[in-house]
Amino acid sequence: MESVIQTQKTALITGAASGVGYAVAKLCRSKGMHLVLLDIDQSNLTKAKITLSELDPSLITESYVLDVADAALWKKTTREITKIVQEIDLVVLNAGKGYKPEGVDSGRLKPWLDGSYWEKTFDTNVRGPLNGLEALLPILTGSKTKNHKSIVITGSKQGITNPPGGGNPAYNASKAAIKNLTEHLAFDLRSDPATSHISAHLLIPGWTWTGLMGNVGPTNEAEIKKPAGAWYPSQVAEELVKGLETGQFYIVCPDGETDRALDQARMKWGSEDVVEGRPALSRWDESWKSRAEEAIQADAKTRRD
Repeated sequence: MESVIQTQKTALITGAASGVGYAVAKLCRSKGMHLVLLDIDQSNLTKAKITLSELDPSLITESYVLDVADAALWKKTTREITKIVQEIDLVVLNAGKGYKPEGVDSGRLKPWLDGSYWEKTFDTNVRGPLNGLEALLPILTGSKTKNHKSIVITGSKQGITNPPGGGNPAYNASKAAIKNLTEHLAFDLRSDPATSHISAHLLIPGWTWTGLMGNVGPTNEAEIKKPAGAWYPSQVAEELVKGLETGQFYIVCPDGETDRALDQARMKWGSEDVVEGRPALSRWDESWKSRAEEAIQADAKTRRD
């Protein structure tokens, strides 16, 4: 299939006011694409729209304030979008949020005693993309043309390796759900001749300096002070484009500290917990930690060689 990253095609991006979403929008604009930007942050969304519009005033740049967890607002916003753009070629469902459990500090049990923490996390990270799919799939499938279209949903390595600690199991679980549902979506789309021209992709960033870590707003990366090991959002955007152009479903991004070989070894070890009957999350279990690290490093070295 031809790439959707082409001049005069249209990209719709959530979480577009900062971080990876903004970086993807900027890269799409550099390729001559029309943009539909959505974000809950009205102030930074306005800044992003102005900055991206100035890069090429001849192209469409629309922006809409949207809480992705609001299904009714999704549908209302989609109706407004279709008055301006007739075709959407690339959908990037990128919004995500990490919340912290509240209430009495009960150590590792704290997240399990705060139901609202789970609800808020899943409303944004899981219901958000699902709401987007419900609103946008009829537009993609109802297109008069059968040109290739792509849907990208942003996952996380935490949804695959599932690291404990940090008091945030809901984030890991929400991103695991995103992996699962995006896999199903990709299968269903390619299995039906009526939708086989629409591809789905799972974007899996590595350590990236985004709004979740303090990089808020449409920033100039040359002015960002970030940890040495973290990637810029623009590097993730470039990896996304390469993945789309080569037809990858799992678009796994390395970073300055973790290369592809180490990522693959860690993911393999985690999946083998089930196969080998090891304790859950054995990589971090005190009785398994040293054995896991030794095996992972050996596997990574073999992959590099």
